[in-house]
Amino acid sequence: MKFGVSTFLTDQGIAPAALGRAIEERPLDSLFIAEHTHIPVSRRTPYPGGGDLPEIYYRTLDPFVALSAAAAVTRRILLGTGVALVGQRDPIITAKEVASLDRVSDGRAVFGVGIGWNREEMENHGTDPRTRGRLVDERLRAIRELWTTEKAEFHGEFVDFDPVYSWPKPIQRPHPPLYVGGGEGAFRRVAALGDAWLANSVPPEELGPQIERLRGLAGRDVPVTVYGVAKDPGVIERYQELDVERLLFFLPTKPEAETLAELDRFVGVMERVT
Repeated sequence: MKFGVSTFLTDQGIAPAALGRAIEERPLDSLFIAEHTHIPVSRRTPYPGGGDLPEIYYRTLDPFVALSAAAAVTRRILLGTGVALVGQRDPIITAKEVASLDRVSDGRAVFGVGIGWNREEMENHGTDPRTRGRLVDERLRAIRELWTTEKAEFHGEFVDFDPVYSWPKPIQRPHPPLYVGGGEGAFRRVAALGDAWLANSVPPEELGPQIERLRGLAGRDVPVTVYGVAKDPGVIERYQELDVERLLFFLPTKPEAETLAELDRFVGVMERVT
């Protein structure tokens, strides 16, 4: 099993290049970062974690700018969105951003995607929360066409364009891996469009049966990465008993010195369970 890091990169914590370099210096294989374009001042949608919305949600850096900064100072680690909110993104621009990240990182981009939970945020992008699932599915299919076809064309309910040229194409073939986030409601999207399931903090006792249901639906051995894992050796050992490809430790958003100390604590936990 592999281990990586999931975090919110903001203007108040460690810089992207410093974090990328620090992860590369340790036996960790990946960096996944969250995205929110903005947070509406008037918000009806409750925070899924309960209570007040943490400040990190208000201050996230653009994921592709941040990951490109990390790419420039690393050579090994995977660089992923965890997750990109596709329902709030133009598919043609997003296809170019992911392909560009894959190019500047020499084939290390991972496109982690989700439909989002903040209804007011997506409404400000012109997205109807009631149809966001269908919208995301179409945009993902369109992005895949733009990555893999010289004269890409797409005609759907939400996305519609005649043949276009869109370069650069990604280095990875047929395209960067698409990690689909979400719970069981996302399983059909994982089965139809995903290369892996990005499970968000699902406890081990729930994850095992969910993996079986997902793989039964998909008819294949879908890889699983678990996002936001605590540094608890007992819990990690229970994940090891499942067929999980990767665990992503949740890294709090802190200044550089505190972040480096936390990364070292992750390594200490890894050494205890491997």
